Amino acid sequence: MRTIISKFILLISIALLCGVFYHSPFLELKAISNKYFYWVPSSSLNDFSLILRSDKFLEVPQIVWGLNNQKIALARACLTARMLNRTLLMPSLSNSLFYKETNLLEPVSFDKVFSFDKFNSQCNGFVRIGRFSDLSNQSQPFVLIKGSGRKWTAERDLDQLQRCRESSIDDYEVIKVVGKNPFLWHDHWPVKDYAKVFECLVLVDEILDEVKRVVTKIRAVGSNGKLKSQTPQKNYHLRNASFEMTPYVAVHMRVEKDWMIHCKKMEARSNMSHICSSKEEIRERVANIPGLRTPVVVYVAVADDLLEDSSILSGWKEGLFPIDKKRLGVWEIYKKYPYLIQSAIDYEVCLGADIFVGNSFSTFSGLIVLERTQKLIKSGISRSCDMDTRWVSYAYNIQGSFGEPKRWMTNMSDLSLNSISYGSNSISC
Repeated sequence: MRTIISKFILLISIALLCGVFYHSPFLELKAISNKYFYWVPSSSLNDFSLILRSDKFLEVPQIVWGLNNQKIALARACLTARMLNRTLLMPSLSNSLFYKETNLLEPVSFDKVFSFDKFNSQCNGFVRIGRFSDLSNQSQPFVLIKGSGRKWTAERDLDQLQRCRESSIDDYEVIKVVGKNPFLWHDHWPVKDYAKVFECLVLVDEILDEVKRVVTKIRAVGSNGKLKSQTPQKNYHLRNASFEMTPYVAVHMRVEKDWMIHCKKMEARSNMSHICSSKEEIRERVANIPGLRTPVVVYVAVADDLLEDSSILSGWKEGLFPIDKKRLGVWEIYKKYPYLIQSAIDYEVCLGADIFVGNSFSTFSGLIVLERTQKLIKSGISRSCDMDTRWVSYAYNIQGSFGEPKRWMTNMSDLSLNSISYGSNSISC
């Protein structure tokens, strides 16, 4: 009798346990064929132990436009592959800014810019990139045509992806997406998911070495005796006396011809007046940063090939020592590389600055602030809008109460990356 009761209790326990798994909000059981099943977390950050399939792949079109639009496109492609429980085939990036003239795209392989091994190591269990040599080539790919236009809504796009998880499509070794740059795909993932992918994008050693050379030169200028204040410094920004820790400010000065055309059109469409910023406004607001102790070096990051103004280093207030690539003497480093790599070097230089000042409608600035916000969070600071701390960022296109640029942090709880992809005046501070 005891044995029968024990078996009955065991069966009830098993049934209850199966019910918990079946109704769990964190897991979704998907049958992809008659042979096997796989688990897909409904919230990608709740489960970081997904075993991504290495025998099923997603292929995407060449990724184009500027560095940070390409990074977003890459992350969006990775997250799409994750949703389909597939490995993303190594995409082709673009060395140039041209995107309409396909013969001018100058394709470059992902692993020529970012470390392939470090990406897969740091994103292990989250997303994965594979090589075309991993393919068995036993069948033709399933061609997935991405919709476009106003009728192609986010709901229709998501429905298309969900249908790709059905066995009739999922049985294909490769799903090949055609017809659209991944940057323009609809967004279905929260900011935290994108942030995780961005953390895995580590530049190859050759480019990182160039970044170190540039930063070393900037700090060397800042440690020059002529720039040092004779007054003891209590503020964080200038309290470190060692050469390696000599602070600097980085300003992403968006005044190039392509940007001025773009931002004026945005202002006209959105009926806003604080997207574009003149050189004078930028210089004035940087000088009014609260607690900024001078003298200090200001590294001015611009896209030199698109700049038609040679006076960006003029008119800065006393105590601010502006330098650009040429004045710093590192133009020889930059000019060896195409536009994409030049931008990647500038990105890292700005990312590592003690203070960063950018434009909240710029993707370049937006991703830098996202990474700096992520660094603050990892250091235990969830909100630093009123704190004097490391990784401080400002938006110069939005004026504060006293003529200063507004403090800027990324809202890491956003459910999409739209505010960063297309710019916003919502800066969380």
